[in-house]
Amino acid sequence: MIAAASFDARQESARLDGLDVLDACHRQTLFTLGKLAALVSRLQHLGIDEEARAMAADVIRHFSTTARHHHEDEERHVFPALLAGGEPQVTDAVSRLQQDHRWLEEDWKALLPQLDAIACGQSWFDVDTLREGVEIFIALSHDHIALEESLIYPQARARMSGAQRREAGREMAARRRT
Repeated sequence: MIAAASFDARQESARLDGLDVLDACHRQTLFTLGKLAALVSRLQHLGIDEEARAMAADVIRHFSTTARHHHEDEERHVFPALLAGGEPQVTDAVSRLQQDHRWLEEDWKALLPQLDAIACGQSWFDVDTLREGVEIFIALSHDHIALEESLIYPQARARMSGAQRREAGREMAARRRT
């Protein structure tokens, strides 16, 4: 039974379109951004409780792993294919998204200690400062995703062959397994 399950997983990853994986990650990210906003609201009204601790841990898990892998996947597989085309609007958008990745990482590094404190039940953070940082992080994330979904992913689908997208999907799946 285990061998069959492994074989099925290998077959599935062989068919996996990398852009579909990135789209799915956007849905997870939007959900987690909603959870992050709800966490701040909960903290303002109820303070730290078990639910807040669990929410903070979920947010940390997503943005410390899944979101970082997502950005790396775009930098490895999507952006080079688009930059090779040399179209100014696309090149400018890719440059903006690459800068967004750096800003999102900086914003995340500022939020992480506060969220980690919440996940551990500590209350040394300032909820108003956290709220400000979260609002900025959420706004940038939403703008970033909107640009990718309205311009970058459609362009990538048009420029990357099905084989290239499946190879990207295989590589993404392999990196996540290790």
